[in-house]
Amino acid sequence: MTALHIAAPEDAGRLLPMVAAHDAFRGIDRGDDARAEALAPLLEGSPHGVAYLIGPRRSPVGFLVASFGYSLDLGGIDASIDAFWIREAVRGRGMGTELLAGLAPALARHGVKALHFELDEGNERARRLYERNHFRPRDGHCLMTRLL
Repeated sequence: MTALHIAAPEDAGRLLPMVAAHDAFRGIDRGDDARAEALAPLLEGSPHGVAYLIGPRRSPVGFLVASFGYSLDLGGIDASIDAFWIREAVRGRGMGTELLAGLAPALARHGVKALHFELDEGNERARRLYERNHFRPRDGHCLMTRLL
């Protein structure tokens, strides 16, 4: 089983370069200070989300960030995978599938009723990964966003 560790403030030095690589991969334009500022509350234990290191804590191969909300329709706490990244050199070895298979029941044990992921259009590799792990489009729903 691929190890998953909740990241803490002392993990920032290992986590921030991976977040920068994730940003570059996704075309997100922000500087190191903005990344650190966005990540700090999660590392300090914010109840709104969690950052995980994937693999050995001292030399992680990736990270996952989940944020928490509440859905009356779904019956309680829901979680969204906000960011999920694995180093390119180790992709395709089943770690993502293994990780998602273990994450869902772990979150369910803590009362989470649903797990969401916003998929980039055209990312078929990611779509297949999530479909293998029982993610489906929610009938009759389309995510709409207003930036504030």
